[in-house]
Amino acid sequence: MTIRGDHINPIRKRILFSSLYFSEGAPIGYLWLALPTRLRDSGLPVEQITWLTAVLVLPWTFKFLWAPLVDAFHGTRWTLRHWIVVSQILMGATLLPLLWLDPISQFSGMAACLILHAFVAATQDVSIDAWCIATTDIGERGRLNGWMQAGMLLGRACMGGGALVLSTYIGDRSVVLVLIALIWCSMLMVIVHARSPAPQPPPLGGSQSPIDASMGEGEPRRSIRWRPARSTWFALAFAATGAAVFKSLEVVYGPFLIDRGIKKQTIGWFSMGPMIGSMIIGSLLGGWLADRWGRRHCVAGSLLFIVLAVAGLALTDLSGQATPASLLVWLAAAALGIGMFTSSSYAMYMDLAEPATAATQFSAFMGATNGCESWSSYAAGQLIKTRGYPSALLWMCAASIVSLPILWGLRRRHESEGTRREE
Repeated sequence: MTIRGDHINPIRKRILFSSLYFSEGAPIGYLWLALPTRLRDSGLPVEQITWLTAVLVLPWTFKFLWAPLVDAFHGTRWTLRHWIVVSQILMGATLLPLLWLDPISQFSGMAACLILHAFVAATQDVSIDAWCIATTDIGERGRLNGWMQAGMLLGRACMGGGALVLSTYIGDRSVVLVLIALIWCSMLMVIVHARSPAPQPPPLGGSQSPIDASMGEGEPRRSIRWRPARSTWFALAFAATGAAVFKSLEVVYGPFLIDRGIKKQTIGWFSMGPMIGSMIIGSLLGGWLADRWGRRHCVAGSLLFIVLAVAGLALTDLSGQATPASLLVWLAAAALGIGMFTSSSYAMYMDLAEPATAATQFSAFMGATNGCESWSSYAAGQLIKTRGYPSALLWMCAASIVSLPILWGLRRRHESEGTRREE
């Protein structure tokens, strides 16, 4: 049996979840690109910057530990929408101290605020993904994930590269205010959706319908039982290793370009334009291909494409004849593959999650992905310190290549589960 969310208009669904992912992407862009670039421009060592990024990823890595609370405690009075709205309020509130904290002299205080922000942001992500899984069919998840990733990437563009450009005009503190406003803006979409009456499917056998239960509008779940299948372990293993090549790249490419003599404002324009634009195109293309070509093929193909682009970047830099333009071209190519990989892999993980425990299962997959970002960012920072950027990038390429057999081991179980759900 397939749990359907047909009572939500497809266009409204895309706008709603794209806006929610926009509110996720805005702080990610600031904390993963704008802030590291700003800190490196101020003279902070790369290994300290990558340490901060690795620590900030930890709440996202272990969010599956409290995700069962989202599965268990939502009902008529406290819905998934309440989880989302409260999380967004706290996300903005935890960034307010950045208005008066100096990121260099008060580094520890800033790090503590950002860790707390990461905790509530991860909780928001858990709630959004659970809501999405509950209201979608397998046949539409690839395309919807493409739109969601496009929203997230627009948020990253606004407060990643956009923040670097905007700070030259309004200052760093005003940029933080803009970031908080963008985080809170999508709450209006959630509130409006909550007030809009939706036609309800007739009850099955006089009881609450499956979609009502999974939307969180019925009684709270008292017991969550999740027994990981063999496919789940393969998916977790792949999520923990496959994205190493680009998760580390996303953290270090700002400092890398600074160290190659490219100005902070130029990095901002590039990140806001060609870099994010390529990711958005890749996300929409990857989502479309995942629904038609198959999740596994799209994930494997896009990962190989990223590895080739990052290896080209590393070898170009190693040659000693790199120009700023050549480095940016390789980065834009990698960004296209990153978009394809993200939307297709997220659709694959959603297919493996059961609606009744969607927050827990999908959070486990995303936690493994974020764990990959944490260890790969830290490892890349240490390799850069001792061996330089090219060596670090090539080692991360190797780590991702090694993960491909894990993806192939997932094939049969994943495809059989998808077939059963479509029946």
